[in-house]
Amino acid sequence: MKLAMIGFGQAGGKIVDRFLEYDDRTNSGIVRAAIAVNSAKADLIGLDNIPQENRVLIGQARVKGHGVGADNELGAEVAEEDIDEVQNAIDQIPTHEVDAFLIVAGMGGGTGSGGAPVLAKHLKRIYTIPVYGLGVLPGTDEGGIYTLNAARSFQTFVREVDNLLVFDNDSWRQTGESVEGGYEQINEEIVRRFGILFGAGEVGDGQEVAESVVDSSEIINTLSGGGVSTVGFASEEVELNTGGGLLSRFTGDGGGGDDGLDAANTTNRITSLVRKAALGRLTLPCEIEGTERALLVLSGPSEYLNRKGIERGRKWLEEETGSMEVRGGDFPRQEPEVSAAILLSGVTNVPRIKRLQQVAIEAQDNIDDIQQESEENLEELVEDDEDELEPLF
Repeated sequence: MKLAMIGFGQAGGKIVDRFLEYDDRTNSGIVRAAIAVNSAKADLIGLDNIPQENRVLIGQARVKGHGVGADNELGAEVAEEDIDEVQNAIDQIPTHEVDAFLIVAGMGGGTGSGGAPVLAKHLKRIYTIPVYGLGVLPGTDEGGIYTLNAARSFQTFVREVDNLLVFDNDSWRQTGESVEGGYEQINEEIVRRFGILFGAGEVGDGQEVAESVVDSSEIINTLSGGGVSTVGFASEEVELNTGGGLLSRFTGDGGGGDDGLDAANTTNRITSLVRKAALGRLTLPCEIEGTERALLVLSGPSEYLNRKGIERGRKWLEEETGSMEVRGGDFPRQEPEVSAAILLSGVTNVPRIKRLQQVAIEAQDNIDDIQQESEENLEELVEDDEDELEPLF
């Protein structure tokens, strides 16, 4: 799948930058074009892979390149005012070669959480190809203002895109690790999961063609209908035998250098891998029952991509989700692992989102109370001397 990726804000820019590095490393060819948009000049300078001409600074008249200070209303305003600057960069993209736009943003800050929905609305008005969002939720320990930003941005962003893929930092930050180290690991996890998902079906010179191809239309159909999506992932290593055969814990093959694999065992291990992916750590934790549409992609050396196992895994996923729209296929890659990536689209039973909105409502009430109290205290402070002094004007 060929994507035009637009990183909005600091987190979005870093993730798209990492996608370009992944693309180069794996030769997957997902990113047809990459743009970074920010109101903070320093964040744009800190990127490594996005070309200089594709880094767009917005809001210069309002914030002078210093960012919007976690004010996502201001982020939305500067995005609206400078949308032509962003469009000028998008105009350089050969959109006839692109399957979809993917707008990536952290939803807790100011520029990305405010500006990403504005850009999504703008792109949907102009282009006929799908516009997807990849939104990253802040951790609950990041503070009330970020939670409030995320809840308001989520509510807006999900309405403006064709589908919102969500990654929840809360589920991935490990205790005791540094903030920078934590985000590095999170960004790598995001890129790995979505890279395999969007990379499926792309075949380069000399690469094997899948038995059951998952192409861009499969992904688009799975994401059609809107709503919220999450991605599950599981993998097992395979090792190259010096005799040329592939041996691994995956097959349970103990040795002998024989290339022949036990089909029944491989089928069972694939089914097990699919279950791990669906019931393990999702990008957005949720109950998978009631999922509207799903897509299963098995990738790895073709010897291991047992068709019967993939079909059995797909059937199991159909039963677990209750969905009649579960697509599946393989993605042969000469990498030392077999992996299952599962896209669950149209999920509705998401306790994390309900909690996020509840905390945001409480934060909003607290902010209103504090503001009112502050105004009353100031009034009281000034009134004490009103009888003695006259104001200048």
